[in-house]
Amino acid sequence: MNNDFNSFLEQASKSLHNSWNEFAKQIPGIVLAIIIISIGVLIAGYAAKLLRNGISRKTDDPLMINFLSKTIKLVLILVFISLSLKVAGLEGIATSLVAAAGASALILGFAFKDIGENFISGVILSFNRPFNVNDTISIGDIFGKVKTMEFRYTKLKTFDGKDVYVPNSDVIKKAVFNYTEDGFIRLDFIVGIDYEDSIERAEALILDAIRSSQEVVEDENHETFVAVDELATSTVNLKVYFWVDTLEYRKEALKIKSNIISKVKEVILKNGLNLPADIHEIKLYGSQQAIPITIQKPQKGKNQ
Repeated sequence: MNNDFNSFLEQASKSLHNSWNEFAKQIPGIVLAIIIISIGVLIAGYAAKLLRNGISRKTDDPLMINFLSKTIKLVLILVFISLSLKVAGLEGIATSLVAAAGASALILGFAFKDIGENFISGVILSFNRPFNVNDTISIGDIFGKVKTMEFRYTKLKTFDGKDVYVPNSDVIKKAVFNYTEDGFIRLDFIVGIDYEDSIERAEALILDAIRSSQEVVEDENHETFVAVDELATSTVNLKVYFWVDTLEYRKEALKIKSNIISKVKEVILKNGLNLPADIHEIKLYGSQQAIPITIQKPQKGKNQ
């Protein structure tokens, strides 16, 4: 029994000694591999910076610049890691990894389908994209400003302060509404006038009020006009359309619209037209013949 145990210890000791000797032989290669990876990371960062500067001179598209520079950096780092494994004498591991990746490509394809789909979509969007940084867009129910585009997602900032990360595949598949691509936005609002008022006169007054505003854009492609929208219960509703030149869709456009509405209201009331309130009809049922109404004169010094 003791002889067997001693034999086991001797074999274990010899095995550990041989393993240590093999590891000691690999130490210079491993150290060199670590140095190569470190230098590779620095070179990849420097190359990405040079690429970023080079692309910046040819295009002012920050999304493309950011995406391509990060892609080049990642590819270079992977190349230096592969090289370092060969220098360290671990080319067998590199070969095994490549073979394993090839053998399991189908499984990984299903497992990481969304990641791969988003990455490919990101590549497509870096070259052909319906928006740029700070454009106001909507994708599905998401509405906000474009902030950045990464490998897997596009980041939007909503106007109530939320950061939304939209998968790039959704950007490719879904309709994208760009509100600020050419800088022109058409706004509209409803004005209700009295049935007794002249529609033509109201339209003329509204158009004069709108065109007096410097923020309104009007040319052959951007027309200001008024159209009858509805014969409502209490009013004839006119819909007013006008264009503004702004890239700040949410804030500036709403401020301009507010100013225009205020001007239209002042002009209408100043020229004797009415903005009537809704008329409510009260019906009497059963034996009730009348509704008792008392009109009380407000007392001085009290708010009614």
